[in-house]
Amino acid sequence: MRGFTKRCILGKFDSYNIPLKTLAIGDHSFDYILDTEYFKKIDSLEVQKGKVLAKVLVKNNGSDYDLSFNLEGIIQVPCDRCLDDMDLAITHQDRLIVKLGSDYAEEGDNIIIIPEVEGEINIAWFLYEFIALSIPIKHIHPPGKCNPMMSSKLKKHLTIGPVDQDEENEDLDIDFEDSESVIDFEDLDSKQTDPRWDELKKIIDNN
Repeated sequence: MRGFTKRCILGKFDSYNIPLKTLAIGDHSFDYILDTEYFKKIDSLEVQKGKVLAKVLVKNNGSDYDLSFNLEGIIQVPCDRCLDDMDLAITHQDRLIVKLGSDYAEEGDNIIIIPEVEGEINIAWFLYEFIALSIPIKHIHPPGKCNPMMSSKLKKHLTIGPVDQDEENEDLDIDFEDSESVIDFEDLDSKQTDPRWDELKKIIDNN
């Protein structure tokens, strides 16, 4: 699910190790700033730049460890419309329950086991996954902020059949300056009827 067994041993993320086994009973807080250097090290394809403040509260319950994550900041992601980078504000809260055991394992979506002999957890990859989860499915620039050249090309090439240029945008119902506009290709496909049905309709009309 999370791939932490491979990621946690990378030396370049040693600063994200939390020594659970040595923590006293009770609450402990850790703060991290996830900047552009962090995203480069994590080798992220989706997020290249950003600055996110991550606050982690670790509660040692004696039998397990309750980790609460609170992330807030700005990341840069490609705009779905023009593909230029755009700033995206994110906030995310999440939780992990960590237990000590003989080897790395997972129990459900938010319960993991780490080797007791190591007694520590590296949260670098978890932090990235939480950021990725906070990115909306559709992310586009605010109105008027898209790359004008790309917007112009989209207006020119997104047509259906030999329609007049003046009717093009009306038929497609696309406002390229409206951040809420999307192209529903399933709806467009439904307007193109199957020729077999057209022939059948002719037979019915002639009877």
